Amino acid sequence: MLLHDTGRPIILASGSPRRSLILTMMGISFEIAESGVPDEDAYINLNDLDSSLRTLAAAKAEGASARRPEALTLGADTTVVVDGGILGKPANREDAARMLRTLSGAKHTVITAVALRCAEAGYCETASAHTAVFFRKLSEGEIEHYLSFPEYEDKAGSYAAQGKGMAFIDRIEGCFYNVMGLPVTATLNLFNEFTRKGTINVGE
Repeated sequence: MLLHDTGRPIILASGSPRRSLILTMMGISFEIAESGVPDEDAYINLNDLDSSLRTLAAAKAEGASARRPEALTLGADTTVVVDGGILGKPANREDAARMLRTLSGAKHTVITAVALRCAEAGYCETASAHTAVFFRKLSEGEIEHYLSFPEYEDKAGSYAAQGKGMAFIDRIEGCFYNVMGLPVTATLNLFNEFTRKGTINVGE
């Protein structure tokens, strides 16, 4: 197993099925809790995007960590950046079409920030990963056909790289799983750093 035993339960502070899938594929046993952050946009600062996304990921982990202080709680946030602006989750189908037209034939960057908290140990560390995604040129017919399926509805940038949206991608530079919502290496490093620092286990 690539993840060293932390001696603590692990909580994913996210309802994302994609993050759950990635953690499961990594061989990590975990529970799910709500992130409890009502206004995520208030955290975003375009002038210091990496830092603000890490702060948001930490805030997502904080509530669940307070309720289960002995556990290791993982929070995450994924953002699509193109031409200096952010593409979040679409408000409706028209908004999704606008986003896909913006991404068509262009490069965008997917940034995921992750945070690992343990209230009992007084531990909180964050990391972020960047992946460059290059879309081929899309026709209006392709966009409209894609939007006839529901998978775009809860996705930053209005597409799912692991779903039908894969047909839009010419190439990816960086971690594919980051595009899905959880960078594997950055996440493993947070857990292993917690173990390396020799943090006291429950019951010790």
